[in-house]
Amino acid sequence: MRLLVTGGCGFIGSNFVRFLNKKYPFYKILNVDKLTYAGNLENLKGLEKKKNYRLARADIANAATMKRLFEKFQPEAIINFAAETHVDRSILSPAPFIKTNFLGVGVLLNLALKYKVKKFFQISTDEVYGSILRGRFREDNPLDPSSPYAASKAAADALVISYYKTHKLPILITRSSNNFGPYQFPEKLIPLAILNALNNKKIPVYGDGLNIRDWLYVEDNCAAIDRVFHEGDIGEIYNVGGENELTNIYVVRRILKILGKHEKLITYIQDRPGHDRRYSLSLNKIRRQVSWHPSVPFETGIKRTIEWYRKNSKWLKSTQSGEYREFYNRLYARLGMPKAEPGN
Repeated sequence: MRLLVTGGCGFIGSNFVRFLNKKYPFYKILNVDKLTYAGNLENLKGLEKKKNYRLARADIANAATMKRLFEKFQPEAIINFAAETHVDRSILSPAPFIKTNFLGVGVLLNLALKYKVKKFFQISTDEVYGSILRGRFREDNPLDPSSPYAASKAAADALVISYYKTHKLPILITRSSNNFGPYQFPEKLIPLAILNALNNKKIPVYGDGLNIRDWLYVEDNCAAIDRVFHEGDIGEIYNVGGENELTNIYVVRRILKILGKHEKLITYIQDRPGHDRRYSLSLNKIRRQVSWHPSVPFETGIKRTIEWYRKNSKWLKSTQSGEYREFYNRLYARLGMPKAEPGN
């Protein structure tokens, strides 16, 4: 199998590349990553020595560059993780999300058609459905995104499905709930809370902290993607969830307790615009069709995650760039908070 993985230096992508390399050492993998602030070469340290693995720094929205890579590598399948994913960033600056998450997907789809790729796998998100106060979203529910990020992913899903219907391109889509685990850039709730707690810095919590997310340990998501990629029905969409529905404030308090830190580190800040109250996914389809279910409870996953970050202080330090601090300075200014300090 000649497999093109995009965004393989990011959080979920790098975990999946490691998963693939371990389970299928005979697969030839080309990892295409733009290496933005969230793409870290350290995430895949050691794989560069593998004969079946190669990294190419490229923007999926650059059609000419991607065409050259397709011509040289001749992929049999594509798994697209490449995306701008941070909701706060999409509110402040939506253009990069539209470019990568929608236009970039269009480039990949056209090349997949031209080079007769046997399978195109789009990695999506539960945020395309919007908020649900009761019950759980099924794959056939209408999409109702609340943020520019979610809208860009919903648009990409629609584009991928259209290539299946119009061109018979063999596609698959998974929509996963909030992932957590090793190698996650500390702008999302869990790694940010861990990082700030370790450094005795304030942990910002939006609104009343009662927004509910379903937390999925990243290794479970990797197993789900693997199962759907090899056994899923072409043209289908599969929800992937962790069945760990928890409020944001519970998650932060649990992290503080495990680390032995005081809750005075919690700072409630102005809620962000369009903040979805609750996400929840029905897993009936993925259980029934490919026999997958989550296996890592939140308590187990969060302890593993905290331990990984504690042991990888060098990796954490490498994420604390000037761009990272500048973004949070702009965000905190909008919310009336003090400037971010190095390491915060």
